[in-house]
Amino acid sequence: MTDIDQRLRTVLDRQDITDCLTRFSRGMDRFDRDLFVSAFHPTAVIAVGDFTGGPDDLYQWAHGMHEDGQIATHHYLLNHSCEIDGDVAHSETYYLFAARNRDDTNWLAGGRYLDRLERRDGEWRIMLRDNVIEWSGMLPTMPIPFADSGTNVVGARDRTDPSYLRS
Repeated sequence: MTDIDQRLRTVLDRQDITDCLTRFSRGMDRFDRDLFVSAFHPTAVIAVGDFTGGPDDLYQWAHGMHEDGQIATHHYLLNHSCEIDGDVAHSETYYLFAARNRDDTNWLAGGRYLDRLERRDGEWRIMLRDNVIEWSGMLPTMPIPFADSGTNVVGARDRTDPSYLRS
């Protein structure tokens, strides 16, 4: 394999890994279980706060927490570093979590996802994840811009969300 071929393979692997991480975030924010669990191998182990377990149990745990506590969540993925060695990769991804709570407060938290990913049958998925939460805080609430105008597109936490519509 030439140097350019190796570099191209690395770029494509990194993009596939980024797409995997995005499936996790979008799946949680849209309450799309299938999309969420598609980011993980079925036997993956994930540690988040007091939760340690597999993808299906993580989805149920996180869905319940976010359904009870928030009316909207955004899991933003920020700085990303990734070391790829064949079919195994280790990544560190900074994140920003933002939520509109049911009590009309806004919650921000930041941290890092430390992942071991494995490529199986040509697809990258997370096998091990540690969620390092490094800070958290509350922000004052302001009205959602244009919420009462009838012109603001309204989001949903399911497949009725406008992001699923295709024209």
